[in-house]
Amino acid sequence: MTEAATAGRRARGGGGAARRAERTAVSVETAKYIERNIPNYEVLTEEALDTIERNAETVLAEIGVNFVDNPAALQRWREAGAEIEGERVRIPRGLARKLCSTAPSQFTQHARNPDRNVVIGGKNLVLAPVYGPPFVRDAEGGRRYATMADFEKFVKLGYMSKWLHHSGGTVCEPTDVPVNKRHLDMLLAHMTLSDKPFMGSVTEPSRAKDSVEMCEILFGKDFVRDNTVMTSLININSPMTFDSIMMGALEIFAEHNQASIISPFIVGGAMAPVSVAGTLTQVLAEVLAGVAYSQLVRPGAPVIFGAFVTSIDMNSGAPTFGTPEAAHITYGAGQLARRLGLPYRSAGSFCGSKLPDAQAAYETSNSLQMGLLSGVNFMLHACGWLEGGLVASFEKFVMDADQLGTLHHFARGVDLSENGQAMEAIAEVGPGGHYLGCAHTQANFKSAFWRSDLFDYKPFETWDEEGARDTQTLASIRVKRMIDTYVQPPLDPEIETRLRAYVADKKASMPDSFM
Repeated sequence: MTEAATAGRRARGGGGAARRAERTAVSVETAKYIERNIPNYEVLTEEALDTIERNAETVLAEIGVNFVDNPAALQRWREAGAEIEGERVRIPRGLARKLCSTAPSQFTQHARNPDRNVVIGGKNLVLAPVYGPPFVRDAEGGRRYATMADFEKFVKLGYMSKWLHHSGGTVCEPTDVPVNKRHLDMLLAHMTLSDKPFMGSVTEPSRAKDSVEMCEILFGKDFVRDNTVMTSLININSPMTFDSIMMGALEIFAEHNQASIISPFIVGGAMAPVSVAGTLTQVLAEVLAGVAYSQLVRPGAPVIFGAFVTSIDMNSGAPTFGTPEAAHITYGAGQLARRLGLPYRSAGSFCGSKLPDAQAAYETSNSLQMGLLSGVNFMLHACGWLEGGLVASFEKFVMDADQLGTLHHFARGVDLSENGQAMEAIAEVGPGGHYLGCAHTQANFKSAFWRSDLFDYKPFETWDEEGARDTQTLASIRVKRMIDTYVQPPLDPEIETRLRAYVADKKASMPDSFM
């Protein structure tokens, strides 16, 4: 094409350049949390649910659960009417369910930017990134131990990801900072580098208290007293053991009206039975005991019914993901959570692959879809998960975050408005025509179909000329672009100064510990 012809083409309304600029413009838009307009998928009959609930009550009443190294918890249970034998707590039939009834069916978690607030429960789905990996991976450096710089980079990517509603918690474990101090740096990163909601520290009760105190600086003490500003992950040591570290953190959060995810950590065949019904029985028993305990600490404290479930490869012992058995448990646990009237956490971008490859894509797709259809309200690990949760991958983070857009669009359901029925378009085109130029297409083409911001839709020749780049390569380019164009969201300088002073004072008050 000649230079004159090119100039003439651009002159027609400036359309091509304007559209390209619009597509490539930096955006920190965050889509509202998903509000489902589709039904939940249910795999269990009423009879099956009754059986599992009855069996869970039997587990609590006859087998019991252990609350270890926590005399205060045992005393709370004793006063509530449970039978205590050593550290074993046997809960009479119906007692745990009765205690759970004071927990709210949904709650709002506030962000420092009110436009980013999320409502957890009901038909809503809130998406949060990967949590807990000690390693990170990128295309340039490969697999390595995570650092604080990596952590901050993930927080920035999360802030800039349109379909991600939540900044998460330990997006990776920064091993270059002492164990007893790294929670302070991680919280500071979430509070200053993003304005989305975030999670508190649970690795020791004093760190949960630090989380509350830092939130009191960020939001104001009165606001934190009256509102939920953190949702934090409390794992149960399955099978049926509640340790003093997790319960101590839960106690702090519950006392201060902050939300906790009460989540059994299930690898089927290792931490729970190999059968679906047996695993669901144990999951329900553990959640009932954990949620009930939170309500003993403070009636009305916000909690989430959690279920982290994988199967196991019986040859290697490695966890497996995206399997039909995990799907059955995830769907079934969603039904049990709804019968309890509690928000539900499960699913994520789970995969066992070492790289963001085809295995990762298949397993992640299965896991994300089952989360959407099972009625999950809070999806931790929604993007970035690799290698069974040992690795947080920068490329997979943006690949997954892009795919979360499909969940938003699918959850809208089918549009049956006058525009959705498209009768005028069908009449305009008639037999043998085409719809590319009709008025309805012209009015709707920008929003009619979800389109990936990452995938390559170009013809082969163009793709080949541009270097035959695969998705991981495109994701690497996207990561760099997002970081290069990141702009920190505004924060009151006085608040930021007070937060940094708090962190500095806390760090100075104790020696480094890497244990």
